[in-house]
Amino acid sequence: MSRNFLNTPMSKRARVLFMSGVSLMVLILIALLLPVPFVRMSPGPTFNVIGERDGKQMIEVSGTTTYPVTGDLRMVTVLESGGPRGGLSFITAIASWFNSEDAVVPRELVYPDDVSGDDVKSQQAAMFSSSETDAVGAAMVYLDEPTTQTVIVAAVNSDAPATGKLEPGDVIVAVNGAAIAETKQVSAMIQAQPVGTTFRFTIERNGKKQDVEVTSAANPENNKTPYIGIGVGVVLTPEFEVKFNVDGVGGPSAGLMLSMGLIDKLTPGDLAKGKDIAGTGTIRPDGTVGGIGGIRQKLAGASTAGAKLFLVPAGNCKEAQGHIPEGLTVTPVKTLTDGINAVEKWTAGLPVPACPVQT
Repeated sequence: MSRNFLNTPMSKRARVLFMSGVSLMVLILIALLLPVPFVRMSPGPTFNVIGERDGKQMIEVSGTTTYPVTGDLRMVTVLESGGPRGGLSFITAIASWFNSEDAVVPRELVYPDDVSGDDVKSQQAAMFSSSETDAVGAAMVYLDEPTTQTVIVAAVNSDAPATGKLEPGDVIVAVNGAAIAETKQVSAMIQAQPVGTTFRFTIERNGKKQDVEVTSAANPENNKTPYIGIGVGVVLTPEFEVKFNVDGVGGPSAGLMLSMGLIDKLTPGDLAKGKDIAGTGTIRPDGTVGGIGGIRQKLAGASTAGAKLFLVPAGNCKEAQGHIPEGLTVTPVKTLTDGINAVEKWTAGLPVPACPVQT
């Protein structure tokens, strides 16, 4: 007698095992797709600051003479996923662990728990705007161009006396009626008065003047010292207009390349000379180049884009070692002048310094 097992009803035990297996697979799939408290950093796109983006020159200059440029001076970026920007799945995090170009770090090492995606976007945009301003200032100092100097609020600490009253980007016109021309004046005036003194800041915000009162409190780090919780900086405004068309990019690390791109456009000759060059680093108006994050991802992104020379802040040399792609020359810079000199030497076929080997 023959029996058709395909038509035989499944036993109760078999059905239980089958459903258990399906349930387990569903749970595993859900676990793999659930967000984890990590942030992934991976190579982002690069942008040629002396070229075009979306049909517009990335650096537009009007009101003065500009000169033709060739080649690429690339600013580099890092793509972030996870944390405040959105969930990073377990399976994506695991895959990134095995990708040498990615980095996966606990969220708390990058962002506080109470920071939202909108907060991050706003902070990144503010830092990029500040880097644009500093890039112009550094270029003007390098070129010895005349400028008008103004003092601005560069940062406001959280839960400080100035929180909600002063904002980054506010131009400080006067304090208690005294005109402000240098950053040190603000600190000196606050330190000269006892804790609890109310100061009247005359500021310019969005083109409009207004008075704001801020009362000093005891500095959390030294309760005998008054503070209001702001950082101040300077803006050097040239006699012509500069506009950066770099929408959708955040953070401060493009300053060096924006400044070099502006210098290239404002000077005869051709800095890149048709070569493909990338770099990163914050910039101060005095030309000092500062360190950045994500150097491993930026090196990888630059190499993929075709860059052959990479300018790295000297402070990032140690982190860069062991992650330099084949065919990419990496040279350290401490100042804007270092960066210009390195590019001029390299395009002329001369050797450039390399990051010192760490032992």
